[in-house]
Amino acid sequence: MSPAESRDIERLLIVRLSAMGDVIHTLPAAQALREAWPKAQIGWLIEERWAELLCAPGTRRHGPRSAQRPLAEWVHTVNLPRWRKSLSQLSTFEQIARVWNDVRSLRYQVAIDLQGAIRSAVLARWSAAPTVYGSAQPREAPASLWYTRQVIPRGAHVIEQNLSVVEGVVGTRLRLPTVTFPRDPAAEEEVSKDLVREGMRDYAILNPGAGWGAKRWPAERYGEAALRLAGEGIRCLVNYGPGEENLFERVNAASNGVVRPTKTSVTGLIALTRAAKLFIGGDTGPLHLAAALRIPVVGIFGPTDPARNGPYGTRSIVLRSPASPTTHARHAQADEGMLEIGVDAVMNAARELLAGEGGAPEPPRPTEATHA
Repeated sequence: MSPAESRDIERLLIVRLSAMGDVIHTLPAAQALREAWPKAQIGWLIEERWAELLCAPGTRRHGPRSAQRPLAEWVHTVNLPRWRKSLSQLSTFEQIARVWNDVRSLRYQVAIDLQGAIRSAVLARWSAAPTVYGSAQPREAPASLWYTRQVIPRGAHVIEQNLSVVEGVVGTRLRLPTVTFPRDPAAEEEVSKDLVREGMRDYAILNPGAGWGAKRWPAERYGEAALRLAGEGIRCLVNYGPGEENLFERVNAASNGVVRPTKTSVTGLIALTRAAKLFIGGDTGPLHLAAALRIPVVGIFGPTDPARNGPYGTRSIVLRSPASPTTHARHAQADEGMLEIGVDAVMNAARELLAGEGGAPEPPRPTEATHA
């Protein structure tokens, strides 16, 4: 897009539906777009379950930006998994029609698909925006059929790749800014009171879960690390999601009961993570949240490549065995290479970060956007 064209852009739509870590990886590019075009109004199409990454609960999802909705003027939510299961119900069609009437009524001039899936590309096109941008190398190749303009992505990390697509829209190089997450005063006050009540001032967050089994370091090793950290004055919160109760139980047993569970909302996790001294976990959404909030991170990686998906922009130490193959195959069994990472290695990394040493963050790097 030429500079003359960009000056005329008043409304644009970002499409990034899910999941937690992927949405977080998109936020720096969206923030850079906001700073490049401060007068433009931004909408975002996202799955309902991840909307709290953009908008605090109870906050209106449209109108002037605020601390509770700092990035987008409009947050449009969909629930594709539920809609697919209930397509025969009239209420489902009414919900779909309401969302699309809202999106189309805003007359977005540009839509940017930062997911690269067929479904996200189709939704970007259905927004009725006359110009639809996307990567020339989308995650699902047929997605590019719905783009009117394609940008060749650059950079090793997915955050850099997202930025390069936005640079193609803006027409100039951009620097990665610090992401601003929504603030919910009620949630932050509740978290603060809870931490005071539990006597937890210096704490780490452990996250034993992950999207599939091959990305999970053994829960018992998290428990052993928590026990050692407790002996050094750092208590541990164990974050887990629906269906992961057994993971917490295993961590708790191995820690001799010194850990505390936290099964909270996205908003609650944002508030908890802001005050943490350290995060320990694998390639999963909460790790990327910690990195975006500039919390030191010990990343325990197996089949996914930390050069593309690792913690970015914060002090971090990533542990990965050379025996781990790079694959996104969703194997349920543990990755053999990840099992070679011992508790001693994790503790050494944790101590180094807690001491304020090591793990220098990636500097913001401008990239050159190239149109396909």
